[in-house]
Amino acid sequence: MNKKVIEVKNLRKTYGSVVAVDEISFEVYEGEIFGMVGPNGAGKTTTVECVEGLRKPDNGQLKVLGLDPQNDGYSLRNRIGVQLQETALQDHLKVWEALDLFASFYSNPVDWQSLLEKMNLAEKRNAAFNKLSGGQKQRLFIALSLVNNPEWVFFDELTTGLDPQARRNMWDLVRDIQKQGKTVVLTTHFMEEAERLCDRVAIVDQGRIVALDTPENLIRDLGAENRVVFTLNGEFEAEKLNELPSVSRVEQNGDRCQVYGNDERLVVDIVNTLSKNGYPFRDLRTEQATLEDVFLTLTGKKIRN
Repeated sequence: MNKKVIEVKNLRKTYGSVVAVDEISFEVYEGEIFGMVGPNGAGKTTTVECVEGLRKPDNGQLKVLGLDPQNDGYSLRNRIGVQLQETALQDHLKVWEALDLFASFYSNPVDWQSLLEKMNLAEKRNAAFNKLSGGQKQRLFIALSLVNNPEWVFFDELTTGLDPQARRNMWDLVRDIQKQGKTVVLTTHFMEEAERLCDRVAIVDQGRIVALDTPENLIRDLGAENRVVFTLNGEFEAEKLNELPSVSRVEQNGDRCQVYGNDERLVVDIVNTLSKNGYPFRDLRTEQATLEDVFLTLTGKKIRN
């Protein structure tokens, strides 16, 4: 196991009568992509802002790169990179000016010219901030978070508001950052994003971590079921499928049918039964269990936006 980069023990943060973070504990290891997922308002951002030293916790112990975020804030900020959930620059500030300005804040910045190339912003170096697209602005914010060559980088809801193509471009950038030997911590309410990117995931709801493991283990250990979905072309007796040992339940809505189960014979059993009983069907597909299924199992509700 790599060394610990972040250690959080019994972190608590309240705002009046509202408990935003309720005794959260976790660790982040060097070189991993660690995700905190959950709905908006779950306490993800507050937790990480305490880790960064931007907020003072009410209780708990925090160590980041061996430093106390409150007492060693200046030293810590020279070693970490941050992209906040809500970030803005002056409308007419040019891309190169923003990078040059941020580089001046640090004693040993990287060559920001190289960041322009890595973030595919070279052609936009003279563009004003308010002329950039959403994806270009996010790439600029990533570049700004990397200008001090940080040991770990934090991204808060990095892809919110981006189109699917821009979102996947952001995923590629995050993986590239990890390949450079950096630790990445991100928050998101997109379950697919966490499942594809993160080495480990903490599922947060109502200020508490309700599960923490690799996406694969969370899906397997919590018994989230696989689904087989198909369209019926005529009469159908759901009981025929309910009788199968590999099937846990059948849900039918009009001519659409969803069959749930964990057994590896699920698809074969369904197709054989439909064919044997003369039930015509089409558009059959399988759907693997996901982190969103895990969240629903743990909390009893779907991800809230």
